[in-house]
Amino acid sequence: MGHSRLVLLFIFLFLCAFVAIAGTPSQSTPYWAFCINPDSAAPAQIDNSPRHVPDSKAVFTVAETKDLFSLPDWHPNEHPPMPRIVSQGRKPDVYACGYCHLPNGLGRPENSSLAGLPPDYIIHQVADFRSGARKSSEPKHLPVTNMITHETKATGDEIQAAAHYFSELEIKPWIRVVETSTVPKTHVAGWMLVADTPAASEPIGQRIIEMPEDLERTELRDDTSGFVAYVPEGSLKKGKWLAAGADGKLSPCSKCHGPRLRGSGNAPPIAGRSPSYIVRQLFDMKSGARSGALSLQMRKQVLKLNIDDMIAIAAYVSSLKP
Repeated sequence: MGHSRLVLLFIFLFLCAFVAIAGTPSQSTPYWAFCINPDSAAPAQIDNSPRHVPDSKAVFTVAETKDLFSLPDWHPNEHPPMPRIVSQGRKPDVYACGYCHLPNGLGRPENSSLAGLPPDYIIHQVADFRSGARKSSEPKHLPVTNMITHETKATGDEIQAAAHYFSELEIKPWIRVVETSTVPKTHVAGWMLVADTPAASEPIGQRIIEMPEDLERTELRDDTSGFVAYVPEGSLKKGKWLAAGADGKLSPCSKCHGPRLRGSGNAPPIAGRSPSYIVRQLFDMKSGARSGALSLQMRKQVLKLNIDDMIAIAAYVSSLKP
């Protein structure tokens, strides 16, 4: 082959490699924890027929369940009266807190569970979002962007009211943790993982696959329909070992988070909360995206963890009774 043909071949191969690299997703955070809606997702046609969920007399249309300033309260007798900032927000700036975190405060995988957190802790986290001390390692993660853009515009009185409402709620079992080697194939929709249609399966690998138990009810924001989290086999045993500080590198989680990890002082209760959320927070603390005073106390420990350690710890902590 002549020199000119070799040069042309080299250029062709270089361009092919460049195109392949350019076509590779740029997300460096674990996609299953930092779920990002695909840019190409076309808006779905909304069926506005009346909808119902089990054990509720309420009726909402799909459009009503998507109103960020009026959350669908399917079970109003299951929680105390909500402050206005929780149920309706304040147009045009502040979304209803309960829309994302749900009236029961247990939230969804893409955001946080607030039920039972100390009110001062919640207030402190909003202050960190406002100051820039708390953000996401993944700039495209919209739930965090919404907190920074909208919820930090709440007044001090509104934040106090919301914090006290959520702190008084009982954290209940909400996520079923299952060790497995095989999981449903999933894709990202609505900032969380949902099962493919038609259904198929694949090896779990080193991931946590957290998804709705009943997608339709979750999309309607039914706060009595929870989630399942599939975790790699052996995660719970390894996570318990790491959380106890048995490796000699980490301090026991209970040293700060209290017996059975149900909170102590400024350290929040973490037992039974979303494993996807826990991995995100560990990742954010390690990357420096969370740099508030409370997070800096954790960073020395988190810097010792790799992603496999984070998966194991999150799986174990989430499996505990809250």
